[in-house]
Amino acid sequence: MNAGAGAAGRALRSGRQREALVDAVRLRLAEAGAQPGTSEVAAALRAQGHPYGATEVVELVRQLRSEMVGAGPLDALLADPAVTDVLVNGPNEVWMDRGSGLERVPGVRFADRLAVRRLAQRLATAAGRRLDDARPWTDARLPDGTRLHAVLPPVAVGCTHISLRVSRARPFTLPELVRAGSVPEQGAALLRAMVESRLSFLISGGTGSGKTTLLAALLGLAGPHERLLIVEDSAELRPDHPHVVRLEGRPPNQEGAGSVGLTELVRQALRMRPDRLVVGEVRGAEVVDLLAALNTGHEGGCGTVHANAAADVPARLEALASAAGLDRASLHSQLASALDAVVHLGRDASGRRRVAEVTLLRRGADGLVVSEPAVRFSADGGMRRGSGWGRLAERCGLEEERWTDGRVR
Repeated sequence: MNAGAGAAGRALRSGRQREALVDAVRLRLAEAGAQPGTSEVAAALRAQGHPYGATEVVELVRQLRSEMVGAGPLDALLADPAVTDVLVNGPNEVWMDRGSGLERVPGVRFADRLAVRRLAQRLATAAGRRLDDARPWTDARLPDGTRLHAVLPPVAVGCTHISLRVSRARPFTLPELVRAGSVPEQGAALLRAMVESRLSFLISGGTGSGKTTLLAALLGLAGPHERLLIVEDSAELRPDHPHVVRLEGRPPNQEGAGSVGLTELVRQALRMRPDRLVVGEVRGAEVVDLLAALNTGHEGGCGTVHANAAADVPARLEALASAAGLDRASLHSQLASALDAVVHLGRDASGRRRVAEVTLLRRGADGLVVSEPAVRFSADGGMRRGSGWGRLAERCGLEEERWTDGRVR
C-alpha cells in the first residue's frame, strides 16, 4: 500500500471509529440522563477506554456536541444571519439561500447517506416528532424556531432530504427590506398606509418568496396599543410588537389522536379579544372562519396564501373554501366584504425577492370577486398605477399630490 492509500485508509477508519464513538457516547449520556456538556461528554469519552490527550478530548467534545445537539455540518450555515434556507439533497449536495436564490455549498458535506438520515432523525426528535420507516416524513419547528421538513427513503429517492427554514432572531423592519431591495420606497409608504388604515389583506406568492418576512415587518407597524392574535400551523411569525398572542396547531400523536387544526384555533382566537386577527398561512378550511371573522368587525386582519399571481387569489380561496363545504356564491359573498387587498411577492431575474404588485379585491357584475390591479412595481423600483389605484388611495387616505409620477414626496 502506498503512502496516499495508507493515509486514506487511516482517515476512513478514523471516520468510522468516530461515528461509532458518537453513538456510544450518546447512548451513555442517555442512560445516565446527562446533558451533553463539556465535562459530561469528556467523562463519557474517557469511559470508553480510549487513550485521548487533553487537546484531542477538547476537539472531540466540540465535534460530538455539534453532532449531538447542533446541526452538525450545517451549524455554520444556520448561524449566518444572511441565510434563510438550508437544503440537503445528499451527503455532498448542500444548498443555501441568502436572499438571491439557491446556491450550492461545496465545502459542507456529510460522511455518508446514513449520517444525513441520523441528523434528520435527531432534529425531528428535538422537535418532539417521530421520523422513521413507519412515518417517513415530518414537518416541525425546532426549539430555536427553525422550520424543519425531512423525508426518508424510499419516499425520498436516493437519500434523506432535509429542508430548514431559518428563523431570524430579530424580524426585519420595513426600512431594512427597503434597503435590501425587497420593497421599493414608494411601496413601503403604501404598505404602511394600508396597515395604519386597517385594511384587511393577504400577502401572496410562491414558496420562499418572503411572505412571512414581509408580514412580520408589517405587523410591527401596528399601533402599540393593539392586540395581535396570530394563528399558525407552525409558529414562524415573530413581529416586533409589544402585544402579541400566538396560537400554534398541533399534529396528531402516534395513535392519530390529539390534533388541533387552524380552524379550531381561529375560533378560539375570536374569543381572546383580538384587535387584529392574523393567520400565518391560509391553506385549508380555516379560510371560512377567517372570512367570517373579518366580516364581524375585525378590521386589519391579514395572512399569507400561496398563489402564482395576485389575480389567482380569489380562485385559490374558492378552492380552499370548497374543501370546507362552502359553495362558490357564499365564498365570494364573504370575500367581497372581508378582504380589501392582496400584496403579491415574486422574484426578479437575479432571484431577489421583492414586492411585485398590490391589487384590490372587488365584486364584479356577475357577483364574483376579482383582483383589480392598483399598482405594479418594476425590478428597478418604478411604480405603475392600475385601474384600482384611485380606490386604494382613497381607502388609505393618500394625498394625491404626494404620489406624482409614482414617487412619494
